Amino acid sequence: MKKADIKNLSVEDIKNQLADAKANYSKLKLAHRISPVENPIQIRDLRKTIARLNTELTNKQ
Repeated sequence: MKKADIKNLSVEDIKNQLADAKANYSKLKLAHRISPVENPIQIRDLRKTIARLNTELTNKQ
């Protein structure tokens, strides 16, 4: 998710996106521990998306 997309979201939408991203991140990490995922860059991208969402949530509050 791009920074410009995140800036246009409301606080509730950011919280929902953050919850979804954290759930996907934990599932992907678990799947990667069991057997290597096809595209491990997804893990890094999700981690960065979570950080962007947290930053924007902090700025809006």
